[in-house]
Amino acid sequence: MKAILFDMDGVLVDSMHYHAEAWDTTLKTIGITIDKKIIYELEGANYRQVIDTILNQFQRFPTEEEIQALGQKKIRIFEQIERVKPFDGVMELLETLRSKYMLGVVSGSNKETVHTIINTFFPNTFQVIIDGEVTRISKPSPEPYLIAIKRLGVPAEECLVIENAPFGVQSAKNAGLRCLAVAVYLDRKYLKDADMIADNHKDIGKCIRMVEHNEIE
Repeated sequence: MKAILFDMDGVLVDSMHYHAEAWDTTLKTIGITIDKKIIYELEGANYRQVIDTILNQFQRFPTEEEIQALGQKKIRIFEQIERVKPFDGVMELLETLRSKYMLGVVSGSNKETVHTIINTFFPNTFQVIIDGEVTRISKPSPEPYLIAIKRLGVPAEECLVIENAPFGVQSAKNAGLRCLAVAVYLDRKYLKDADMIADNHKDIGKCIRMVEHNEIE
């Protein structure tokens, strides 16, 4: 194993409840009320996919102008309410891993949010950062992870992905990558397609060591 790729929201930082609240507030401005759980299930998709998916359920088909306006509104609300912080132990884990592996972030969040969080908490840690604006179609498409391994110059079999949501797991597996999922916001049943599942962030290091010792394929 030469590289480890991390999702950001829900893996590196505890942020999804702020994203869910921002989306809920944004959508209410156009008369749509959601169960916030859908935001957790859609995690990994970029803002365009989130808007299309939810509005289509209400038989509404937004124009490009409407998608951009809603996306920007959500970003502004998120920035006003967020109090994002890394999960306990993550910074120490990354410090240990960075001497052994190339590290990357693959997130569906918008460019500004991703780079602000990474630069704030994890400067000079990752060799590649893929945000939700790098590709038009984000997770569960394999494209974000395929771009990441291409930029790192590593083959799929020498890379491990750490995710926490169904779309992220599907994206990694669709790209031919091994995937460790962390059951943070959703039950393990949503993450069943991952190669391994950690019940919490404390178990991530132990699971990585199992991969290092070839205890998963």
